[in-house]
Amino acid sequence: MMDNIGIARLLDETAALLEIDGGDSFRIRSYRRAAEAVEQQTTQLSTLAGPESDGKALLAIPGIGKGMAANIRDLVATGTMPLREELLTKYKATMLELLRLPGMGPKTVALVYSALQVTNLDELEEAAKRGDLLELPRMGQKFTDKLLKGIEDHRKNSSRFRIDVAKEFANRISRLIFEFPGIETITPAGSLRRGRETCGDLDLLVTGPACEPDAVAAAVEHVASLPLIDKLLAKGQNKVSFTLRNNLQVDVRLLPRASYGAALQYFTGSKMHNVALRQRAIKRGMTLSEYALLRLEDNAIVAAATEAELYNALDLDYIPPEMRENRGEIEAAAAHTLPKLIERSDIRGDLHMHTTESDGSSSIREMAEAAIARGLEYIAITDHSKALAMANGMDDKRALAHAARIRQVSDELAEELAAGRGPQWLRYEKQLLVPQVGEPAKPTAPFRVLAGVEVDILLDGSLDLDDETLAQLDIVVASVHSGFNQTTEEVTARVLRAAENPRVHILGHPTGRKVLAREPYKIDLAVLLPAAARLGVAVEHNSAPARSDLNDLNLRLAHEQGCKIAVNTDAHSTVDLDQIEFGLVQLRRAWLTAADVLNTLPVEKLVASLRRLR
Repeated sequence: MMDNIGIARLLDETAALLEIDGGDSFRIRSYRRAAEAVEQQTTQLSTLAGPESDGKALLAIPGIGKGMAANIRDLVATGTMPLREELLTKYKATMLELLRLPGMGPKTVALVYSALQVTNLDELEEAAKRGDLLELPRMGQKFTDKLLKGIEDHRKNSSRFRIDVAKEFANRISRLIFEFPGIETITPAGSLRRGRETCGDLDLLVTGPACEPDAVAAAVEHVASLPLIDKLLAKGQNKVSFTLRNNLQVDVRLLPRASYGAALQYFTGSKMHNVALRQRAIKRGMTLSEYALLRLEDNAIVAAATEAELYNALDLDYIPPEMRENRGEIEAAAAHTLPKLIERSDIRGDLHMHTTESDGSSSIREMAEAAIARGLEYIAITDHSKALAMANGMDDKRALAHAARIRQVSDELAEELAAGRGPQWLRYEKQLLVPQVGEPAKPTAPFRVLAGVEVDILLDGSLDLDDETLAQLDIVVASVHSGFNQTTEEVTARVLRAAENPRVHILGHPTGRKVLAREPYKIDLAVLLPAAARLGVAVEHNSAPARSDLNDLNLRLAHEQGCKIAVNTDAHSTVDLDQIEFGLVQLRRAWLTAADVLNTLPVEKLVASLRRLR
């Protein structure tokens, strides 16, 4: 059965094929809007578009009208729809990639297909090298050379970048820009500010006295000469665009303080959020742009300096960047019902990490000391079980001996802290310039280290350690680390059986995906999440940027199903504990509050809330 991502992909593909065919621009936009709307839904549309459905639920989705609802029903029922099939009789789907090349607009793509039967990137490259394009209108040698270079760059630049990579370079670039006097603030915009797990490029907005109109030229020259730049793409009056050696494109905009808020809102996006905001402005007799919110009747500036002023002028509460995806946040802001999103100070503990006992690089004490320095009140040490041989996983005997050592370290640290001893490791300095999700809380209770394990869920759903062993541990995280080729039915039944074991407290990285590296295994979350809620088993959001699992949409679905949610770092070193920032961003994108997250509880309440052996 087709899922939302598949439906969205086919709708977007149809829009592109319409573009090549010279279709009506309004019709093209309607397909693109529908694709974005479908992609953002937490409920699978296949359940709303079945033969027994009256279609009302589909029509309730913004961007879905009667015609588009009929298209979605066709996609769910047959895997395609009439218009798409009609267009594919004229054009091949591989032609869509050609639209991403410089100079290859819809009409040009249609022309090279009609004249040369070019249908993909390789064929276009071969035709350009043979000189075939020189015979076509407006395609001389200069165009051909530019196209060949564009094909080369496209092959290098087609991948996206994980949020941690983008954030790392945002910090590195920011440090270099801050070396210029008169720079006060540098803020990432776009996908990074909204917290999306991957970014296609990086937008940095800069302000301060050096960015005012009478001074900005020197600051632009400073940015254009940054040592990190691999290729300078453009240098304007207040904007510098360049690529890094990893082919990440960076756009730096140097802005006067008077318009900084409007620019920050505009370049943060998302596109659909901004469209809805502009429409709201028009209804109130105003117009919104990257420069200011203006009153139409006299072109007077209503708001521009800060985002809060802009949102308030539109009769809205301030909307956090992570929520700006046009998923109902504007309506909630108008009704003053936006949730108070979870912050760093709400997190009291981390319930999934590894030490040198399995595949970590730090000891029990080192992990605990690093956690104390970061303001945590407790952690759980959860090294691997024996099935993960490559990670030096533990058998039952080692697991129990390791638990005894964990409890010993916990007692020693509690004694030291109670005595007021503050050794060197309590000094911890964050090295990030890009704004974080608040600051850590100051511990208000004695520190505790919980003894746990990350136990493998075997192919049949049984666990890798004996129940008697697991019963002696404070916390058990159960995870799948193998058998990713199982069918949906097999892997769902496998994880359900593990969840039904009364000794399991948390299901670790529940879909097994790795961002930009590995697709999730075929688990049916619509079945798993309600069962986990019923059983009282928490589901994990793994903060490691390589995993980011559950993702934001799945987290929202888990919350709607009543699941307990734990946000953990899966740290394998002390430095990895800082990855909690990436997890919190995804929780905020899912509209979660502190009350929705298990490890915001004090340790005694946490232990009491864990599902116990019946």
